[in-house]
Amino acid sequence: MIPARSVQLEAVLSEPHNLPLRGAVALCHPHPAYGGTMDNRVVFRAGKAAVAAGFAALRFNFRGVGNSTGSFDQGIGEKDDVACVVDWLGRKYPGTLLALIGFSFGAWVGLQVGCADPRTRAVVGLGLPLNFYDFDFLIENFKPALFIAGTQDEFCPHGRMQRLARRLPPTSRVHLIEGADHFFVRELDQVQSLVTDFFRGLKPGQVGS
Repeated sequence: MIPARSVQLEAVLSEPHNLPLRGAVALCHPHPAYGGTMDNRVVFRAGKAAVAAGFAALRFNFRGVGNSTGSFDQGIGEKDDVACVVDWLGRKYPGTLLALIGFSFGAWVGLQVGCADPRTRAVVGLGLPLNFYDFDFLIENFKPALFIAGTQDEFCPHGRMQRLARRLPPTSRVHLIEGADHFFVRELDQVQSLVTDFFRGLKPGQVGS
């Protein structure tokens, strides 16, 4: 349990074995009102991907989910949850590279915090729900970033994702997976490989601040 300002957050920490620790990643899950938890398959596989690249991976439940206390707060309190998780990682792994991964609702909430917090040096967004939330804040993000979406994602229309991609800075990379839906049902291996490659390619002297 991780103490946040007004709640306690249930979390699971995974660390790499037989690899030097390069950093730590916070992982943010999909919408709590629709069954999103830290055990979501996409979030779980993204965490495995980070560990394979030498990063500790912290999956956590937003307030009101699982054993986390509190209740759903429309993304407002959830941003505070993310900030407190980043605080916790910064204390546990001082001086290491901190990063953030968010899937769906977790991308909207988590990336707002990750892009604004100077301690978070790289971000990954999976299945950005562009039909429901404004992601224009990513246009001003100059940290290394990877965004993965499926061409058949019902919440992230292909054309809308392409229009956003054209406005992103050169430090951002967008990868569209042909035929994938919002949950990457048949493409989880590919998502995991892309995320691992992204984190392996990060070099402390090159990441954004």
